[in-house]
Amino acid sequence: MEFLRDIFGPSKYKIWQQVADEIGGQFESGGFFGKDILRFRSGQWEITLDILSGGEDYSSCNRMRAPFVNKEGLKFEIYKGSIASSIGKYFGMQDIQVKDRLFDDKYIVKGNKVDRIKLLLQDENLKDLIRFQGDVYFSVRDDDGSFGVAFPRGVDELYFESEQEIKDVDQLKCLFELFSATLMRLVEIDSAFETDPMIRLN
Repeated sequence: MEFLRDIFGPSKYKIWQQVADEIGGQFESGGFFGKDILRFRSGQWEITLDILSGGEDYSSCNRMRAPFVNKEGLKFEIYKGSIASSIGKYFGMQDIQVKDRLFDDKYIVKGNKVDRIKLLLQDENLKDLIRFQGDVYFSVRDDDGSFGVAFPRGVDELYFESEQEIKDVDQLKCLFELFSATLMRLVEIDSAFETDPMIRLN
């Protein structure tokens, strides 16, 4: 089977297990029919990585989630710009400029609390971690979706979705770092409580 590894690279199992070992996380294998999950505890928060299958433009992609206690109902979306989104900007689509030309030219930033989001993205390390992911959809949303866990009032979810499955160990490790840094930054700018939301995602 060595020739298969040469063609397709290491398996997801080996990649995720390596990431878990290196960051101190826990890899839960779902077996042949189940869902694989990689969990990492960062302070009061549990960050969960899994694979989201299906969709219009991709067969599978990485999804990362972390419930947290949202102090003031902050919501944002950050995603890479495209021709369509550039046209949207031209015709007045809401777009927050963070006064970083390289970041503003590459990413669309939307949200409900402009000053807080600008403050969030004053963190250069945070912007570097976003850039490292390339094509991203990074946001805060209300809950885990129609078929997920129901969240209590005041708890929202930090959410990431890639356009395709990520198979690079360093990129996955940086994704966990992005979530840890964002959650701590939200506490620093007084937009989140450093409190365990008491929710375990599956």
